Amino acid sequence: MTEKKFKLKCQVSSDNPEAVKPVLEKAIGKNGSVKTSGNGFEVTAELSGESARDLNRSLLTEMRRAEKKTRLRAEWTCEGTTEKFFDYGLKSTKKAE
Repeated sequence: MTEKKFKLKCQVSSDNPEAVKPVLEKAIGKNGSVKTSGNGFEVTAELSGESARDLNRSLLTEMRRAEKKTRLRAEWTCEGTTEKFFDYGLKSTKKAE
């Protein structure tokens, strides 16, 4: 498969946000922003990968290594298709009209 560019919008919440933030910033790199909100973060970024599922899984796995009780609500958009995830599970897929 070829790598595609995905736009990410997500909300991250955690029992220990201080432990998750450096991991999140490292994963996002200079391709996005991490803003503090409530007991977590709002993230926007552009990442490259083979699929939204793979990117979502790797991001959540990295954060959960720092804090097991971390939750992720993410929207990955590529080529007019948006995939919404809650933690590891795909909740919906929507194509732009």
